[in-house]
Amino acid sequence: MYPLNLPEEELKHKVAADFFSPNPQSEIIKLDKEQRSLLKNLDSTQILGQIDFCISYNAKTLFQPINFLWAEAKKGNKSDIIESFIQLILTIGKEKTYENNLPPIFLGAFDCEKIAFIPYHELDSIFTQNDFNWNVPPSKHDTKEFKTLYALAKELLESKKLQFNFKSDTKELQSFIQANFTLNNQNIAKIPITKNNFTTIYQKWLTSVAPSIGIDWNLAKNAGILDADFYLADLLSSENQSLLDKLFVVLKQTHYEFNKTTTFMGTRQKDTASFNDNQKAHTAFWNLYERPPKEEYWSYIIDRRDLLVPSDIRERKGAFFTPQIWVGKARSYLEKALGENYQSEYYIWDLAAGTGNLLTNLTESHRLYASTLDKADVEIIQELSSKNALHLLPKHIFQFDFLNHEFFDTICEKHQKEGLNFADEKCEKCQKSKVPKSLQEILKDEAKRKKLIIFINPPYAEAGTTAQTTGTGKNKDGVSLGNATYERYKDSMGKASNELFAQFFFRIYKEIPHCHLAAFSKLKYVNSSNFIKFRETFQAKFLKGFIAPAYTFDNVKGNFPIGFLVWNLAQSQTIKNITLDIFNDSGAGLGKKKFYTMQNTTANIGKWIAGYRIKNPPLHLAMLNSGRVDFQNQKLVYIKHYVGDESHALTLTLTNLIPCAVFFAVRHCIKATWINDRDQFLAPNKKWEKDTEFHNDCLIFMLFHGQNKITCKEGINHFIPFSEKDIDAAEAFESHFMLEFIQGKIKISNKKKKGQQEFDFQSDELESTFIPTKPLIFSDEAKEVLQAGKELFKHYHEQAKDEKSYNPNAALYDIKAHFQGFNDKGKMSPPQKAQDEAYKERLSTLNYALKSLAKKIEVKVYEYEFLLE
Repeated sequence: MYPLNLPEEELKHKVAADFFSPNPQSEIIKLDKEQRSLLKNLDSTQILGQIDFCISYNAKTLFQPINFLWAEAKKGNKSDIIESFIQLILTIGKEKTYENNLPPIFLGAFDCEKIAFIPYHELDSIFTQNDFNWNVPPSKHDTKEFKTLYALAKELLESKKLQFNFKSDTKELQSFIQANFTLNNQNIAKIPITKNNFTTIYQKWLTSVAPSIGIDWNLAKNAGILDADFYLADLLSSENQSLLDKLFVVLKQTHYEFNKTTTFMGTRQKDTASFNDNQKAHTAFWNLYERPPKEEYWSYIIDRRDLLVPSDIRERKGAFFTPQIWVGKARSYLEKALGENYQSEYYIWDLAAGTGNLLTNLTESHRLYASTLDKADVEIIQELSSKNALHLLPKHIFQFDFLNHEFFDTICEKHQKEGLNFADEKCEKCQKSKVPKSLQEILKDEAKRKKLIIFINPPYAEAGTTAQTTGTGKNKDGVSLGNATYERYKDSMGKASNELFAQFFFRIYKEIPHCHLAAFSKLKYVNSSNFIKFRETFQAKFLKGFIAPAYTFDNVKGNFPIGFLVWNLAQSQTIKNITLDIFNDSGAGLGKKKFYTMQNTTANIGKWIAGYRIKNPPLHLAMLNSGRVDFQNQKLVYIKHYVGDESHALTLTLTNLIPCAVFFAVRHCIKATWINDRDQFLAPNKKWEKDTEFHNDCLIFMLFHGQNKITCKEGINHFIPFSEKDIDAAEAFESHFMLEFIQGKIKISNKKKKGQQEFDFQSDELESTFIPTKPLIFSDEAKEVLQAGKELFKHYHEQAKDEKSYNPNAALYDIKAHFQGFNDKGKMSPPQKAQDEAYKERLSTLNYALKSLAKKIEVKVYEYEFLLE
């Protein structure tokens, strides 16, 4: 029906206009009045991530838009429709589109000839499968993950898909759309709730139902009662009656009841909460959704209550769910470190337990303890224990604020004299600890403490993140400052006191001495310079550990490692370095990595390059933004005519060009990954200074790297390493500096000589300079880059010299901009958007040559100790 050479974007527009619009463009399609009326409410303009095609109901209702279709589009007619479905499934799974948008009634796939549909619920088991790696490019059909999904879903898709030919099945397709893409469709009378969409529906519930509940939410929040608990009471109910009586809040038809006595700011709260609108909003909302969910989802939803907790509360309380893949690994590492009988020989206390998933599959209930700041989480752990999902004794589960509460009973002077060794609850001067008596006895006994494992995944929030303090100078309120542990140890911890996890570790080290610490955390306490003072006190024997990608932890953002490390706090050892096993996001081993500690005497690369800063240089070539000293800040390292951050900027001039090029190349020759993200670059040894081939490699690398953002639009481009003749330029360059630098023709002299540039430098600026006096000799790898760069520059001058925008002084950045253009946000478009195939080929050749040169430089990075292996 549609031309086979029709571009994909135009195809999507035509399909939307012909079949999902009341005014079809095709003369073949005829609609009656009723059909036009039905189609007028369909919206094809919605953009959801990388999904090609979306159809939704566009009426502005109280709730979210209803999605009818998410589809994959392909031009031509040769595409395998099943492969198109698999690509769509991978796109949705990778972006987790269902988390912020209600899943559609149908998934679809189409090309110029045909369109196919399959009900979304048929694929629910695929989206909910455990431990599948969704982080692969959906468009690559040769990956292991694509092939796995194809094999898994092929038979289902072929048997359940509804396929229509645009031309021969026009009327049937129209009838299908008319019957199903309407609010009268039985499939959307009640929207099912699954493990994939319960958080999205919660966000809708917050705006629709929560305001109608007669409760002071601010006071409730202070008392530890969250709106999420009311939502769970609603969700896990039938006919307005909660099905699980041990939830913190339960629904009793026309009102809610609190499962335990609660107080608001010291005032006793009544045991119920009613609706202030006669339950109208509540009824209207739950008329739209099917509840309860399938029972197979209940445990998951209860276990993942953390996803319903607001981010500020999560950060303060540490509501961090540990994925089961890493819980299992952690248990195996405890076994490696402490022996296969560790469960029967040691006591285990998770003092930041959340909903208790770190303790799953541990069976020695009389040796297990779980505490959490959140009262509702205590109820959830008890609920899970009653169903044998966890194996804990009821009184071993308790609410406890580890950073504020005391471990032991406080006994008044009178009762001390009477020999009482526990707090008298009737005495106003005695204070009873929330820690169970049996655990108190373990904490008091040194021999038992040596057999205690603190097994935790503590909160990772910090008071002064860059995002928080930039522009405001303020820390996050209430995150890690102001608690008793902070006040007690802030002077001993130094800058580490800003980190909640560090406060946990420090109190454990100081107040539960000689125990074992088995903890998930960032690795700052091992290698960060901000933790130097922390490490002066925290000295322990490292036993075993591994790292995993932070992004596999739901509540953690960033591309850095989270470590699980087991320490024996009874053996005091200075931490110099540790070696950890590496696992990827699917749990496969990737070898080992050593992490080094930063000491006060350790000089970093930032201080080293700052020694080459020239004040008031007579020649301004460009500026280097040196950023910070670890891999996570690689994007901050670039050269440009002028940069805004003067504190981390150096002016590139004749005498420091080579050291700056070395710095630039060292920072960019190794790709930043989640594994090396926190590695620190160091000041090098002296050997690099005599290695001229290394200098020259780094110079060429800097000239042609993507972080070279020099543009002739901002000033004179001094960075063209070619002559006009070399690259067929139509006009003379404004500067020949780089070419003459490479040729060794730049001299420092008071007299102007023919063919040489003269610069007036002060004598103290010429000490230990790197100015070549003869032509530079390049390695084969550097020559390959130069040749590839020459072909790219030459192509630009050949193609652009007759255009009005032509500039003979074009820098590498300008050439890329010429061929690639910019998007509507002013960001340069990716190379694949370029229309000139010859340009793309030359750029690809250049990038390949740069990678080879990078590998050569990488060897020297470790030899000269910019990084430690």
